Amino acid sequence: MAGNTFGRVFAVTSFGESHGPAIGCVVDGCPPGLALSAEDIQKDLDRRKPGTSRHVTQRQESDTVEILSGVFEGKTTGTPIGLLIRNEDQRSRDYGNLVDTFRPGHADYTYWQKYGIRDHRGGGRASARETAVRVAAAAIARKWLSERYDIVIRGYLSQLGPHELPFKSWNVVSENPFFSADPDVVPKLESFMDELRKAGDSVGARITTVAEHVPVGWGAPVYAKLDSDLASAMMSINAVKAVEIGSGFASVTQRGSEHGDELTPDGFVTNHAGGILGGISTGQDIVVTIGIKPTSSIRIPRRSIDRRGNPIMVETNGRHDPCVGIRATPIAEAMMALVLMDHALLHRAQNADVTTATPKIAGVIKQATSQGKIQSASKINPNPAEA
Repeated sequence: MAGNTFGRVFAVTSFGESHGPAIGCVVDGCPPGLALSAEDIQKDLDRRKPGTSRHVTQRQESDTVEILSGVFEGKTTGTPIGLLIRNEDQRSRDYGNLVDTFRPGHADYTYWQKYGIRDHRGGGRASARETAVRVAAAAIARKWLSERYDIVIRGYLSQLGPHELPFKSWNVVSENPFFSADPDVVPKLESFMDELRKAGDSVGARITTVAEHVPVGWGAPVYAKLDSDLASAMMSINAVKAVEIGSGFASVTQRGSEHGDELTPDGFVTNHAGGILGGISTGQDIVVTIGIKPTSSIRIPRRSIDRRGNPIMVETNGRHDPCVGIRATPIAEAMMALVLMDHALLHRAQNADVTTATPKIAGVIKQATSQGKIQSASKINPNPAEA
């Protein structure tokens, strides 16, 4: 099976299945000298791991990461970094009825037709369990990006099913199980998810991810566009069916006089482009939004076929996320980090010594308040990263 490696310079190759003994990855291309410990990686894994609330799968995995190589005396050596996460709570018997059948909306059918063999237990290689190692690898990238460029990557749940969730503050995102930036909506979301779980159904979600302090100039104008790589990375996440950069589909109804982000000596006036123009970063916040489909493993009986093509009814038991989007925020952040890390190293290789006489303007205009403090011009900046 090809297609298990992501990235050009900072490359991540993952391995393992949902119900195998372990999952893991090899990270190649990490610069030497980065202070790195298992604890640096574990804190991000703990944000993603299952069983953290009643609203997600109750599979109990500690997701404890082991660093097998590439680190000596607490620092990266520049050699491949091997990471391993052992599976601890597989219940393969829950999938016994799926040996010869295909779940509607799942990769069961396409996987079988492509390979002629599949691990039906938990989706095998097609399981979102694999995303744990992406988060682990991205923790390395996030640390390097933070130390070298002060880049901050954060995400939040911006819609759960029919409920659009307003952005209020980054400070509350980590304080609730939904990664919501508005604490006032959490009780409503809990009631909604309780009803959904009782019905045996599932729902989709929308997640917005923001990268702050990305320098101007990362990316390329043709086949290595920063936004195309971000879109590809986000679409590689299980269940993602849509990606928007900046204003995204709202750009369709905007006029050029509105959508084009004006430049002033004090900074950009708006950020409809999402921090990328012509495939190259502008120095503004990079804003990416993804749409995640409803979980395909549900208890409600659905029509399908067996391996011989006979019509059957399928219902899925076991432990599943009623909304996979609830735990996907750290995964979206991870893919953003992996792309930015790769582009940082690509830029350093070819363009690190490029200079121009044109000043690098601020990503957003700042304005003074009546108290003399500086704040973002929120009315003309749709980017929630500044809130």
